[in-house]
Amino acid sequence: MIVVVKIGTSSITEADGTIRAEAVAKLSSEVAEAVSGGHQAVVVSSGAIGAGLPVLGFDHGRPRDSVTLQALSAVGQSRLMAMYQERFHSYGLICGQVLLAPRDFLERSQYLHAQRTLNRLLKLGVVPIVNENDAVADDAIRWGDNDRIAALVAHMVGAELLVLLTDTEGVHTADPRSDAEARIVERITDLSLLEELAAAAGGAGTERGSGGMASKLAAARIASWSGVRTVIAAADRHRVVADALAGQPGVGSTVVAQPQRLSARKLWIGFAMMPSGTVRVDAGARGAVVERGASLLAIGITGHEGVFQPGDAVDVRGPDDQIFARGLVEVSSDDMGAVAGLRSEAMPPGAPDEVIHRDSLTVLP
Repeated sequence: MIVVVKIGTSSITEADGTIRAEAVAKLSSEVAEAVSGGHQAVVVSSGAIGAGLPVLGFDHGRPRDSVTLQALSAVGQSRLMAMYQERFHSYGLICGQVLLAPRDFLERSQYLHAQRTLNRLLKLGVVPIVNENDAVADDAIRWGDNDRIAALVAHMVGAELLVLLTDTEGVHTADPRSDAEARIVERITDLSLLEELAAAAGGAGTERGSGGMASKLAAARIASWSGVRTVIAAADRHRVVADALAGQPGVGSTVVAQPQRLSARKLWIGFAMMPSGTVRVDAGARGAVVERGASLLAIGITGHEGVFQPGDAVDVRGPDDQIFARGLVEVSSDDMGAVAGLRSEAMPPGAPDEVIHRDSLTVLP
C-alpha cells in the first residue's frame, strides 16, 4: 500500500518556531516501520517557515508579509530536511526533497513530470519529503497550506491512504478548544457533512499553522473522490501511522473513499485549477449536467462574471447561486454574452457546440 502522511506546522514546531526534534523522530520512526512492513510512503511536511523563525531572529511571532515568509522558508527548509535525513538514515532509509507549487498540478506537463519523479523515487525505495515551494511561490497562486497538496499527491501516486496528522485527536462536532461538549466523529461516510463539520471546527489551531480542521476536511473530500481513505488523527498518538494503515478503530476520524473515483483529469479540473470566472445557468442546465452527465450548452446560460479565455477554468453556479461544477470553458468572456441562451442551431458560425464539454466538466460533490 502507498500511504501519504502529512504533518502540520503546529505538530512539528514549538511555539517559538523551533523544530521539535522528538516530533520528527516519532514520525520518521513510524514511517520507517511502515516501509519495513512492505508499504511505500510519502511524507508531506510543513515547518520550513516555522523552522526559519528563530534562525533569523523572529522571536515574537510569525510575520505576515509574503516576502519575509518566503525568506524564512528558504532558510528553514534545509534545516528541516537535515533533521529528516538524519532520522531516516538511522533506519537505513534515504529521503529526498520534493518542492511542489500549484503549477505542478495546474499544467498537465508539469503534473506528469512530478508524477514520474515521485513514482521513480518510490520505486527506488526513497521516502519523498514534500512541501509547497514557499520560497519562490507566486503569492497569488499558492495553496497556503499543505493539506490540499497532500490530497493531490495521494491521487498522483495512486495512494490508498492519506494520514493527516494534527494537534487534535480528530474531527469534532464543535471546536474542542471552546466547547467542552464537543465529541469526536470517528467515521464519515456522507461527504455532505464535511462543510457542516468544517464550520463547527473553527480556524487554524495556532498562529504558526495555516490550515486548521477546515482545510483538512477539504483535503479529505479531494482524497475521498480520488478513491483514497483519509484518517485525521493526533500526531502525538502512539503508533498512529501503523494503526491508520491497519484500519484500527479509534485512531482518529476516518473519511471513507467514494466507490466512484474521479479520473485524474476531472480531479485536476475540479480541485486543482483556479477559476478565472463564473458561468450562471438555469435549473434545466443544472439538471442536465448533474443528473445526466451532459455537456453545458449555451441555451442554459443566464449570465457570467470574470474575464476568461477558451481553456480557462470557470465555476458553474445554479439558480440558487450555489457553485455545483467547474470546467474548462470553450467560449471567452467577451463572446459569452453573444451566445448565452441560444439553441445549438442558432449558434454563430464557428462557435463550439458546447460551452463546456462534459469531458472537461467536474460536478463538485
